[in-house]
Amino acid sequence: MIRRFNLAESGITIAESLPQEVADRVAQMQIKESLVDGLELLRQQQRFYPQQELAADILGYVDGERKGQAGVEYSQQNLLERSMPSIQFSRSSNGSWVPDRLTAGFVQLDDLKLQLTIDTRLQRAARTALKEKMKEHDAKRGTVIVMDARNGELLSVVAEPSYDPNQYFNFDLSRYKNWAVTDVYEPGSTFKAINVAIALEAGAVKPNSVFKDEGRIFMDGWTIQNSDYKFVGARGPSTVTEILKHSSNVGMVHVMRSMKASLYYQALEKLGLGQTAGTDLPFEVTSQLKNREQFINSPVEVATTAFGQGFSITPMQLVQLNGALANGGKLVTPHVVRGLFDRDGEAYWKLPRPVPKQVFSPETTKQVLEMMETVVDGGTGKAAQIPGYRIAGKTGTAQKANAGGGYSDKAIITSFVGIMPVEAPRYVVLAVIDEPKDGSGGTVAAPIVESVMESLISIEKIAPSKK
Repeated sequence: MIRRFNLAESGITIAESLPQEVADRVAQMQIKESLVDGLELLRQQQRFYPQQELAADILGYVDGERKGQAGVEYSQQNLLERSMPSIQFSRSSNGSWVPDRLTAGFVQLDDLKLQLTIDTRLQRAARTALKEKMKEHDAKRGTVIVMDARNGELLSVVAEPSYDPNQYFNFDLSRYKNWAVTDVYEPGSTFKAINVAIALEAGAVKPNSVFKDEGRIFMDGWTIQNSDYKFVGARGPSTVTEILKHSSNVGMVHVMRSMKASLYYQALEKLGLGQTAGTDLPFEVTSQLKNREQFINSPVEVATTAFGQGFSITPMQLVQLNGALANGGKLVTPHVVRGLFDRDGEAYWKLPRPVPKQVFSPETTKQVLEMMETVVDGGTGKAAQIPGYRIAGKTGTAQKANAGGGYSDKAIITSFVGIMPVEAPRYVVLAVIDEPKDGSGGTVAAPIVESVMESLISIEKIAPSKK
């Protein structure tokens, strides 16, 4: 310390971001005891996040120079940079944080507020459900997303493990990115419903079209088999609905080979694969799809894509695609920023968004939702059932791709996407759990979605379905 002081032209920084109570004690020692002469306390403005880690994945944080480094603090910094007075907070008798002395005219100064679409009640419920399952299955990380399919509003976006933005400097850099938008993964069987919609839209199949499910097939030197082949064997003739219900890999290969590879690839591009979902959360990466020539000329590429492997998307884009199944076939833009509103709740400015793109017909999406409902009623997604409510869903349990090629023998990624209520579809809920030590999409991720939907029913006062 003495050496640093001698080398400095003036003073040196001893400590940063001192708690207010510590700074007050130092000041008192300077005044009363003269024990700390030569120390200078420099007051700095600091963003305060009362909810701590609850919405860190969405809000992000500002650094010591008051520059946004993640979340909407980064993506919407131009809207959040406002001339603000310095405010001190202290805890009241009931434990809540309250301002000590509000500067006169403060309310008038901060008239416009950036309003988000996030529901903190649902955010808390989703984080609790996710953390419990991650702990139970000793998982590496997880994410939960809830979207209103009518307009793309994100009601909840959770990524674990998270961080406290008030003390961002105490966490590893990896915590700052929201992997729901910054990382891609192979969606596995959760993409099968999207593939069925593609085949239906192309007129290649109908819900009751029958294909032979051998349980295991061989293609270009590769073995493709159903996850339950060792226990069930060949299922034989199966309808498209049954193939989706039992999440048959072999059945899906036959379904997607019923249409031309060039048309299949064209449909994937139309859905936005190879692009981003366009969300207003920062650092979103593009999904990855093989080039057209490689896809069309390789039967095994078509086969693996049929059951959700060989390409990669973000969890956010999977939510967007399932949103199209829920809203009659339109791709909406997932977003967390509603706009700037004044104190009377009137919109001053709203973030412009693309016009929703029609990718499926309403008839196609209605058929797929009814097929997905069988997954929850009696298929691999039974853990997502809620008595009295019609829920559509799809499980996913996929081996993780290795960086050098091929797939891991042990590491898996489990997921479940749910849409409710089937008779008037509006909400899409996705849970993705990375590297649980055991379990499947139906046992790890589906219960999380069920728990979040229970909270959604309570918060939004969703009436039971009429069957």
